[in-house]
Amino acid sequence: MSNVLTTDHPAWQTYKDGTHARAVRTASGIWIVSHDRDGLHMTCVDGTEDVKPEFVATDPAHLPSAAPVSLREGLIGLGVTQRLANPSLWDAISTAILRQVVRADQARKRYRSWCSVYGTAIEGPHGPLAVAPTPDAVLALTDEQFAQVGAKFHRNALLAAATEYKRNHRNWECLSAGALAISLTRISRVGPWTAAAAAADFTGDFSVYPHDDLAVRTWAAKIAPAFAWPGKKDKAFGPLWTSWAGTDRAALHTLTLATLSWGTHAR
Repeated sequence: MSNVLTTDHPAWQTYKDGTHARAVRTASGIWIVSHDRDGLHMTCVDGTEDVKPEFVATDPAHLPSAAPVSLREGLIGLGVTQRLANPSLWDAISTAILRQVVRADQARKRYRSWCSVYGTAIEGPHGPLAVAPTPDAVLALTDEQFAQVGAKFHRNALLAAATEYKRNHRNWECLSAGALAISLTRISRVGPWTAAAAAADFTGDFSVYPHDDLAVRTWAAKIAPAFAWPGKKDKAFGPLWTSWAGTDRAALHTLTLATLSWGTHAR
């Protein structure tokens, strides 16, 4: 198993000894997932072990050959990576909403505050962890409570998402990544970027991820700085990125997730 873990989700906590840990909710219970020099560890701390968290392995052997050589070489050097497919669709949706119109570091702090204040707290191997508040808990929050954790801007989207999730989650959880991304855009204040990010997080399929996302652009430019990348306001990045994979969804998934993995590993 690879020693490189993709820690793009804001729930991952990193400790001084290099250990990464997060709490996740599956359909049957709450788990603590950690990664250290000895590999991955998973422990069910509430509920049953019937539904276990699952990891998606990404092998750079599937990178598109049309991508720049310097980019492919940088990603090949990373090797096979592992990413936890978010077992909670609700967490994936609410996480993507909390990422709207804020920088990554701000979104990380906001998400962690959201979980620690209104979610379920768990004692992890190196300190406290928490999972996101349930849809019912979110629907019961007051305006002041949203503001308390800096989520006032996201209030309407989170309330709409909680309502629609309760109505539709059983159907949504059976959809492919692409179909799920389309369905989630029917939630008020959830646009294509938010829907695609949530769908990729939940299914583990990053062929549907918003490929012109700032994180993808930033890490790609750092991996291959000599390549003539489109400017920040140039809309050509997304079409260029997807063109290298063509119709090969596995290649597009690998290119995108490996780039994000490189960034989280480098950070």
